[in-house]
Amino acid sequence: MHADAEKAADRWFRTIKRGANGGTRLICFPHAGGSASFFHDWGRLLPAGVELLAVRYPGREDRILDPLPGILEDLAGPLTQACSTLDSMPLAFFGHSMGAVVAHEVAQRIESLMAGRLVALFVSGCEGPAFDKSHRDPSALSDEDLVEDIQGLGGTNPAVLADSELKQLFLLALRADYQLVANHFISPAGVIQAPIVSYYGDQDKKVSEESAAAWSMVTKSTFSLRRFNGGHFYLTNHSEDLIADICAHLETHR
Repeated sequence: MHADAEKAADRWFRTIKRGANGGTRLICFPHAGGSASFFHDWGRLLPAGVELLAVRYPGREDRILDPLPGILEDLAGPLTQACSTLDSMPLAFFGHSMGAVVAHEVAQRIESLMAGRLVALFVSGCEGPAFDKSHRDPSALSDEDLVEDIQGLGGTNPAVLADSELKQLFLLALRADYQLVANHFISPAGVIQAPIVSYYGDQDKKVSEESAAAWSMVTKSTFSLRRFNGGHFYLTNHSEDLIADICAHLETHR
């Protein structure tokens, strides 16, 4: 890989697990307010043939000084470019909540640049693009109400909310992420060629079976829907079963 290309990839991706030759590269997109470290424990659960990268969003962790993106394209464009610099290993995307929206946008761009490179899109805890989201914009909430909202969802380290400085940094990134999704317009041309698998928690207050199934409208390939027991962050308690399902689909589409 050229030095500049390698620098771009390192800027946007954290390598959690190296994969064997002939395998698949799984790129994970974190939720709103989330970071690459959310997927740290996944590395030990994946087989040798799957490489794991996690997206490093600006404005958090080791990119805390980088400016927060103003529009979703400020993420999707550079991430697509970073993906294009990776070697020819087949790609699969997994995105949770906001991460699913970002992954879908990057998927569209990757397919335009490199047809056939993306073998699957896995979306989790997210309403399909065709589903009405007019009631889903918490970005204007007060800090207190926003904290209450995310505590109801789970998935946030209590230590972050207990530290006033960390909490303010977290809420700044979270609010910006919510605004990205709320202001994002899904193009009618957003249908992709790769198969889509949609996951959701059966106790999720923000994602229903119907809204999770709406992802079926944006693939020309196969679609699968799977329910897990739990709320919006069901995946923290079901990581082994979730990863096993992801790997089974990757074997099918190799």
